[in-house]
Amino acid sequence: MTGAGPDLFADLPGGPRICHRVEGPEDGAPVLLVAGLGLDLTSWPRRMVEGLLERGSRVIVFDNRDAGRSTRIATPPPSPLHSLLGRARPDSYDLGDMAADTVGLLDHLGIARAHLVGMSMGGMIGQTVAARHPDRVATLTSIFSTTGGRGVGRVAWSTLARMGKRPARTAQESVERHLAMLAHIGSAVFPPDRDEEVAWAARAWERAGGVRSRGGVPRQIGAIHASGDRTGELARITAPTLVIHGDTDRMVHPSGGRATALAVPGARHVEVEGMAHHLAPGVVPRLVGLIADHLVRGARGAGRY
Repeated sequence: MTGAGPDLFADLPGGPRICHRVEGPEDGAPVLLVAGLGLDLTSWPRRMVEGLLERGSRVIVFDNRDAGRSTRIATPPPSPLHSLLGRARPDSYDLGDMAADTVGLLDHLGIARAHLVGMSMGGMIGQTVAARHPDRVATLTSIFSTTGGRGVGRVAWSTLARMGKRPARTAQESVERHLAMLAHIGSAVFPPDRDEEVAWAARAWERAGGVRSRGGVPRQIGAIHASGDRTGELARITAPTLVIHGDTDRMVHPSGGRATALAVPGARHVEVEGMAHHLAPGVVPRLVGLIADHLVRGARGAGRY
């Protein structure tokens, strides 16, 4: 998991404080990695970051609002019933607000255009940035994400049941919950490194302030629900787009990746056999290769696949 570089902070005008890290040469092509639901900036595998750095990229990772060391939003989280029914509170923020945070971070760093790589909810945020701020996105890579359309990319009922448990109360319980969820949504073909996952979960608990972070995941889920079906908006994306999904995903059904590729004009869709909802060590080299090739195509102005 990502561990290099100090935590930096960007106080966005009228918005949250965003914690981020930057690595690589200042003149390298900026690659902004957007994390998924409840995940912090350290959730990106170190092997993946180093693979991009080795290709000369400038890599930026950050904590979304309500995650890691970024601002916790003061609005109450949706109730479990609201989350189960896919409803958001009237005062919920949405993916557009999280996309504005992303653009605000680029402004803070003085980056005019970046290659966006988002996983899961981060893919949804990246899609929204690309649709609403096309001049800021050189290429888009959407990893195991979806469009918000009804009937596609649905969470398996078995996964929902696990997500509905009360929040962890201790660091040890948080680690155990993470390992149990990973055993469910991970892959037997591309298994996790247990020691790495234990270490990451313990660090993530500490970075998030433990119990203080409990409302973050429900509020982020509320943001997804508040944004609804974004299929029409995705049709406005002009950046060269790569959609990657596994064929055994229980968190975001593979139909979500297929729908995303169909919605974005000219998108390339790669469904990785045996990959689930986890950036496991065994699949990272394939992902780095796909992303690196996509960035080169975008830099050359290939535009479409």
